[in-house]
Amino acid sequence: MEGVSAAEVRNGAKDIQGIQWYRSTNVTREEVRQRKLRNNLWNRGRNIPQSGETPDKEHKTIKKDCLYDFRWYARSSVRPSFSNHRLRNMVWATSKHDVYLMSDFSAVHWSSLTCTKTEILDFSGHVVPLEKHPKSFPEGFTATRVSTLAVKDKLLLAGGLQGELIVKYLDKPGVSFCFRPTYDDDDAITTCIGINNSASGALHFIVSYNDSGVREFDMETFQLSNYFHFSWPVNHTSLSPDGKLLIIVGDDPKGMLVDSRNGMAVSSLSGHVDYSYASAWHPDGQTFATGNEDNTCRIWDIRNLSKSVTVLKGTFGPIMSIRYTSDGRYMAMAEHEDFVHIFDVKSGYVVEQEIDFFGEVSGVSFSPDTESLFIGVKSFAFNGLLEFGRRHNNSYLDAMI
Repeated sequence: MEGVSAAEVRNGAKDIQGIQWYRSTNVTREEVRQRKLRNNLWNRGRNIPQSGETPDKEHKTIKKDCLYDFRWYARSSVRPSFSNHRLRNMVWATSKHDVYLMSDFSAVHWSSLTCTKTEILDFSGHVVPLEKHPKSFPEGFTATRVSTLAVKDKLLLAGGLQGELIVKYLDKPGVSFCFRPTYDDDDAITTCIGINNSASGALHFIVSYNDSGVREFDMETFQLSNYFHFSWPVNHTSLSPDGKLLIIVGDDPKGMLVDSRNGMAVSSLSGHVDYSYASAWHPDGQTFATGNEDNTCRIWDIRNLSKSVTVLKGTFGPIMSIRYTSDGRYMAMAEHEDFVHIFDVKSGYVVEQEIDFFGEVSGVSFSPDTESLFIGVKSFAFNGLLEFGRRHNNSYLDAMI
């Protein structure tokens, strides 16, 4: 199995992607990095010109540290992919050894313990639901281009560029449910899926769409239980740990915090200057984060939403994915390519680890036990899945993998 080990990186034979700089490229890594930073093509394609030029006085002063150690880079066998360059939620870890991701046209499972890949569902063919449910599409979908993915417990949900919603139980054969809310191709993109537990403990999922709608489904019956419509396309939603509040961000510089029961606005979120594509709640339910095309991630406190309490700036470009560890100690902030930042929340987001690689980010995910971090990298020559392990003060814990 082709891959790059921590030992190879430590002895200087390769970098974390297996690139042997200068020997094989005739240039140094730093030369290539500086060239990319100078010629940042994303600056030409922003929704709002110059939105990445946030005043430096707003940004936190950062102290560098290593919070997660490099373990392995799975190359060739895993080819992380995404279909929409602004939607990057394609990687989900369900344990410190198990991760699900989109690889080419299939949802796959990767075991970091055995270094094996297993195909879960091929979307390039005809996907038909095996179960009968009201509102389900019995004819299914053909050649679905997956725009967003969510995996939790035994559930895998995928959304498509034409509004498709596909539900699969990982412990059952086939697909259980197919749904599509609209046939308007201009507004059809499924942008985000969240799998959550309701106040009663029952599973439900919340799906956002480019048609400005957010839909909530009951997991047992697959029936629509709630629907909210907003004045702009919704790119990402996140439900608070207590299930009462919902972050709404999309094609408007101002985000919203709404009541999850009725969709009524609790507060607007003013500070970003471009469109947002990422959000996440801290497990304490008091603070949350939003990621924007203006190259920043803003931290908000529900006790005072008049302005963000912290502004974190990316190195290269838009912030496309945000994840907190389940214990709330760390937050990962993924740019569109080349950089993922890990922040120590306990330090007030002052301590940071910057992970530097070459390629577009398909998604990031911490394992539920916080021990592993996985990063999907889409690159013409160096596709792969990066794996990092949480650093402990007691080194013997790192050996218990």
